Amino acid sequence: MSQFEPRPTVVVKSRDMSRCLHCDVRDRSVCSAMDIPDLQHLADVAMHRTIEKGRVFIEEGMPATDFVNIIAGTAKLFKTLPNGRQQIMGFAGSGHFLGLAVSQTYAFSAQAIEPLEICRFSRPKLYHVLHDFPAMEARLLETACNELVAAQDQMLLLGRKTALERVASFLIARQRDVHGYRGPVDSIDLPMTRAEIADYLGLTIETVSRTISKLKADGRIATPARDSIAILDLAWLTSIAEGNDTMG
Repeated sequence: MSQFEPRPTVVVKSRDMSRCLHCDVRDRSVCSAMDIPDLQHLADVAMHRTIEKGRVFIEEGMPATDFVNIIAGTAKLFKTLPNGRQQIMGFAGSGHFLGLAVSQTYAFSAQAIEPLEICRFSRPKLYHVLHDFPAMEARLLETACNELVAAQDQMLLLGRKTALERVASFLIARQRDVHGYRGPVDSIDLPMTRAEIADYLGLTIETVSRTISKLKADGRIATPARDSIAILDLAWLTSIAEGNDTMG
């Protein structure tokens, strides 16, 4: 059995559109393109599922048969290099839509780094919905374009930015992904390990830990728990993320 077919703990067909209607991420996912009266069409092709922590639910190179919309939790996206080492390409949280492959196979793998709640859509069934609802198709195209921009930002982050700028960029992006805006918040959940952050940023674990400790000592961030960070100086951190590399 492929890793793409995890042992499901919950599998429920969403024939009742109330799940879609009351979904916490509907307003910021591709599903937002569907008007409320049309949600039943989307519910009819959706499969609700929970994925346990550590489970790979998309496998690089396997047939791209499904789209996945993350409702809750966080997944890491990675590619496997020829030497067997993983390279983390990004992290996907609630509202992220995965599987927009340009070929017939998945270009990356996805693994739950905390318990996930997802909606899974068969490609043929969702394409049928898109044929009748062009607004949804346009929303998927917008999502694909955003993924391209994110990939370009990642190239800049790895190729040009300093360690401080990389960590700052990661924290700002994480706040935006989790909270959807750049205003102050109590804390940002970081379910990924320091090693996973380091892999994503192209740094060593020691450099990531040292940079976070420096930001904390300077009063720029706080660490209310090991798996969370509070941004105390948003303007300064944003400036650093944009390339103004100074500790002043």
